[in-house]
Amino acid sequence: AVCSMGNSTSRLYSVLAKTLSSGAVSQHQDCLEQLDSAQLDPIDPKDLLEECQIVLQKRPPRFQRNFVSLEKNTASNHRPIRVMQWNILAQALGEGKDNFIQCPMEALKWEERKCLILEEILAYKPDILCLQEVDHYFDTFEPLLSRLGYQCTFFPKPWSPCLDVERNNGPDGCAMFFLKERFELVSSANIRLTAMKLKTNQVAIAQTLKCHETGRLFCIAVTHLKARTGWERFRSAQGCDLLQNLKNITQGAKIPLIVCGDFNAEPTEEVYREFSNSSLNLNSAYKLLSPDGQSEPPYTTWKIRPSGECRHTLDYIWYSQHALNVNSALGLLTEEQIGPNRLPSFNYPSDHLSLVCDFSFNQDPDRLL
Repeated sequence: AVCSMGNSTSRLYSVLAKTLSSGAVSQHQDCLEQLDSAQLDPIDPKDLLEECQIVLQKRPPRFQRNFVSLEKNTASNHRPIRVMQWNILAQALGEGKDNFIQCPMEALKWEERKCLILEEILAYKPDILCLQEVDHYFDTFEPLLSRLGYQCTFFPKPWSPCLDVERNNGPDGCAMFFLKERFELVSSANIRLTAMKLKTNQVAIAQTLKCHETGRLFCIAVTHLKARTGWERFRSAQGCDLLQNLKNITQGAKIPLIVCGDFNAEPTEEVYREFSNSSLNLNSAYKLLSPDGQSEPPYTTWKIRPSGECRHTLDYIWYSQHALNVNSALGLLTEEQIGPNRLPSFNYPSDHLSLVCDFSFNQDPDRLL
């Protein structure tokens, strides 16, 4: 069923409506045929945002979050590059497997939750968007975001748990989107992560982009490591494999790097230390929000399941700290904003918070990485 768009007669109505139904794969194929993005005209993000807000008019307003300036006398003569990292919560898992016992099922309806996700993306206008748990790529995100000017890439998990859910929309996976007006794609790699020499169910996308404004190359990667307690060594092995792949792609850190992901690992885990101590010279951008610049946020995900309350820091944006500067970072939601029933909710569509950072290139391109 397509939800009402109020009295709106916008030309976007039919496009948005076609992406609202969460039918099975057979319906998903129909959407693909209806929404061939190569044949569709560009759309104005303001128009799409207005349409989303009409769909969401009976829900509470979205949370307000502010950017925190982190510049330390690092003047830049080019526009910053805004990167957004977000585990958006696969629809099949939210409805069928994740057991958010304090979240009403009505809050998880795809017809409206999709618009909450789009509203969050449109509000922050990222130049590069890195998503995990995407199971509506072909019928929603690719057709809409391509019309907003993004080049889109999707790499599904080989054995997605979404496929175990009745009336699923296909496998979930990682997706990456970048604005074509700002960047040119130089190379792209879909990486199936290994652990102990075995191929795993976790994946990554790594793309080398050229910035039109500066002519500088950089690599952007997105991943989602294995979940659950007891899999720490497995995540560590996956992290080592990803780092090795990224060393090859960046020619041993000659090309600046940004890595976004849901690592499913607290800062105390080995995989976090591997990234911190890597020869790629990476730092975690959200540490810069702490008073000493050394501590991660207290949480990036907060939910209530039958086993109890889960409050963890699992999501990160890593960057080459000698090649890139973090100009600002989006502050996290407060406990008061999140509320006693935690996430997801009528206000917020995922159990993970979005992370957003503005980056600029170091002004001395010959400086050692």
